[in-house]
Amino acid sequence: MAKYTVNFQPIGRRVEVEAGVTLLDAAQQAGIGLSAVCGGAGVCDTCLVYVREGRVSPPNLVEEADLDADDLAAGLRLACQTEVLGDLRVEVPPGSLSAPQRTQVEGEMLDVAVEPAVTKHVVRLEPATQEDLRSDWSRLCDALAGGVTRPLRASVPVLAALSPRLRAQGWQASVMVRAGADGCEVVRVGAPDDAPLGFAVDIGTTKLAGYLVDLATGRTLAMQGRMNPQIAYGEDVMARIGYAQQSDAHAQTMQRVLVDALNEMIAQLCAEAGAGAEPSHVVDVAAVANTAMHHLFVGLPVQQLGSAPYVAAFSDALNVRAAELGLDVAPGAYVYMPPNIAGFVGADHVSMLLATDIPSSSGVVVGLDIGTNTEVTLNAGGRLLSCSTASGPAFEGAHIRDGMRASDGAIEVFRMIDDRPQYQTIGHAPPVGVCGSGILDMVAELRKAGVLSISGAMRADAHPRVVRLDGHGPAFLVAANGETGHSADIFVTRGDVSEIQLAKSAMRAGVKILLEEAGLTEDDIESFIIAGAFGSYIDVDSAVAIGMFPPLPRDRYKQVGNAAGMGARQCLVSRSERARGEAIARRVRYLELTNDPRFTDRFSQAVLLEPVPWG
Repeated sequence: MAKYTVNFQPIGRRVEVEAGVTLLDAAQQAGIGLSAVCGGAGVCDTCLVYVREGRVSPPNLVEEADLDADDLAAGLRLACQTEVLGDLRVEVPPGSLSAPQRTQVEGEMLDVAVEPAVTKHVVRLEPATQEDLRSDWSRLCDALAGGVTRPLRASVPVLAALSPRLRAQGWQASVMVRAGADGCEVVRVGAPDDAPLGFAVDIGTTKLAGYLVDLATGRTLAMQGRMNPQIAYGEDVMARIGYAQQSDAHAQTMQRVLVDALNEMIAQLCAEAGAGAEPSHVVDVAAVANTAMHHLFVGLPVQQLGSAPYVAAFSDALNVRAAELGLDVAPGAYVYMPPNIAGFVGADHVSMLLATDIPSSSGVVVGLDIGTNTEVTLNAGGRLLSCSTASGPAFEGAHIRDGMRASDGAIEVFRMIDDRPQYQTIGHAPPVGVCGSGILDMVAELRKAGVLSISGAMRADAHPRVVRLDGHGPAFLVAANGETGHSADIFVTRGDVSEIQLAKSAMRAGVKILLEEAGLTEDDIESFIIAGAFGSYIDVDSAVAIGMFPPLPRDRYKQVGNAAGMGARQCLVSRSERARGEAIARRVRYLELTNDPRFTDRFSQAVLLEPVPWG
């Protein structure tokens, strides 16, 4: 019987199944909590998935009755009715998962004064009469005369809503006004008691983190994390660049699925915030992203980011009407995005620097924002140097034999105790795979136990759990099928170790080169700040043990959570923070590691699994 690989995204799980099994069976074999309320009978419509690549059985009568022609043409299928006929890439919508994936939305942020770009003004106008024939817009401008800077303007959608709203509300209104260098703009006219709401979002390659904020107080009303749906079109930045440049339709598809996800997030955050919060009350948006995600979001070309010299199409701070991007918010709202620093260091890293206040330090500080790509900045006595390292998707569980993203059943902590493997899973569910923090622990613990050599080789005679696995060579049995949640063994292979070595070596080499550029050594580092979703959960001791981080005193390390998301919130509530972020971006000197003659040598030195300090 032929066997095929099914790649489930955005979960990041792959499973090999026999031809003819259903996608629901494949998901269950992979340990994925795909909803199937009816047990696979095809009558509940809860196991909806999108088939993005590969060959499956044609729609049967059950699917044709439940799904319309447009849905089927878009690849939407019932997992319980669809059979595997080839290697597949399948996208699982969030609503089809019974267990949500863990995302990181919390983080440390600075206490900043509330001075948003959009402010609320409550006005009472004199009704129009035969003696007073001024236009409604002129009346509004006159009522605002003492509180805003002229000239005052508004978009056509805002003007279209003005007259009926004023009359319906007895000539009383709240007017949301956006301040700018060239005057002010009315972005919404609402009821007198409407609160001015703002939406901040960190658009990560893998995950989205969104925040609904009361702009009058700066208080966060609700927050949410979810997976970036663009994962279905490529796990990493380069894969998405490649997909987007195949055609304009591909690029538009990736922009649309992202905007759809953001609109869903805004609606859900408003519902969570309670009465009085509606998407139309969102009058300002601040978004941060790496350069590629930034370009895909606003519809800029990405082809030039995919090849040397990797330059952005646009790097300055950006203000664009939300309606132009398809966001369902107030009709005149804008999206603010901080500057990009370089092709692979974007506005999200500027935002991280804002939240951690690294640029204001007078000492030697290293800041890492670890994700699918890792951005690094060194503050060497006020001098800011930055680079990007291709850490790859290994820390998200990709390219790992039993890897998965952080959801229920993922092994996230691993220890060897009395020569026996011990682990903890997310949700304390039976293990079905290994997420990034777990595989990092495994490499560190197996090295400590002597199972791995300093070069990463797996020693067959070092432990009875080391076996030879077909197609993978030597592998260490982490959990046997009797204790797993999908009746299959979970291994860590030599290939998995190599993926971690590649990722950690690039990261350590990047830090080393920045220090050399500043004439410093690793011993000079006074503070080592770790940000990002993955950075929130890793064990720093494990990272030091395998040489991913330098062997500094433990109190010099600080994990700060989703600092990029926190910086986005700071930009949302404070015009001064926007200006400070733009000033920071101008100060940073970027080093392109692919052109640096030192990189190959430093990378090779960092491959070894040991906590050796570099002078």
